Amino acid sequence: MKKRKAYKEKEATAKLTPGIILLYIILILFSLLIISPLLIVLSSALREPGNMESPLLLFRQFSLESFKSAFTQMNYPAQLMNSILITVLSVVIIILLATMAAYPITRIKRKASRFFYFFFIAGLVIPSQMVIVPIAQMFRNLSIPNTRFTPMIMFVTCSLPFSVFLFSGFMKGVPEEIEESAYLDGCGLIKRFFLVVFPLLKPATVSVAITQGMWIWNDYFFPMVFVSKSSQYTLPMGMIQFLGDKENPAQWNTLFAACVLCAIPLIVVFAVMQKQFINGIAAGAVKG
Repeated sequence: MKKRKAYKEKEATAKLTPGIILLYIILILFSLLIISPLLIVLSSALREPGNMESPLLLFRQFSLESFKSAFTQMNYPAQLMNSILITVLSVVIIILLATMAAYPITRIKRKASRFFYFFFIAGLVIPSQMVIVPIAQMFRNLSIPNTRFTPMIMFVTCSLPFSVFLFSGFMKGVPEEIEESAYLDGCGLIKRFFLVVFPLLKPATVSVAITQGMWIWNDYFFPMVFVSKSSQYTLPMGMIQFLGDKENPAQWNTLFAACVLCAIPLIVVFAVMQKQFINGIAAGAVKG
């Protein structure tokens, strides 16, 4: 055993060529470059709101006053519930609509299916910010009120092209023989879709939930346009008040504390569902 261990250590040492050592150094420096903004944010958040020292002086003070101020001024519990409600409902609707749209596009072998497939793909090249003005005018003409649910219309609409594209790619890999067997056993169209096809789309479902869910959670543009009451603000909207204006300077330490508070729910979800996240991203990268 000792000889084998010594041989493995010698072999590992022999592999450390100058090129590999240089690569390790580059990776370490790149990691420090990525981590440094996060350290600055956390260090500034742990200062008192009035502490205006250079943010590069890391962890010179440890105080929770900025967190308390951000928690109170943002009305954090209410905005957290708004963000959770909008994100969860939007993701569920996106998954249901995208799978139901991708199913006939994939299974019906006609020119119309191909047309609708490229119709959804065309939505990927149209930035939503370009059409926000006519959409806002249309909402006003249709008397659609500005509530916490109004941005969900935009979230679902903007997410459908990518989601349909991803689900279509996965459905092409689902053998049609499985559905034929279910049909012979007496399953109707709806049962075949929800009981046979949909469970096989778990990797794509996780990929869509991750990509679109993170975007919806972090987005402040659509809530800023369509939400008018402060009681219905999401977390990103609550952070804007700390940026200040010409008369009131920005509350940087409180803003950084608010950023940490907004990131905590995502960190908790990632810690609990880390395996599913990694599998979903890997599957999406291979299939998509």
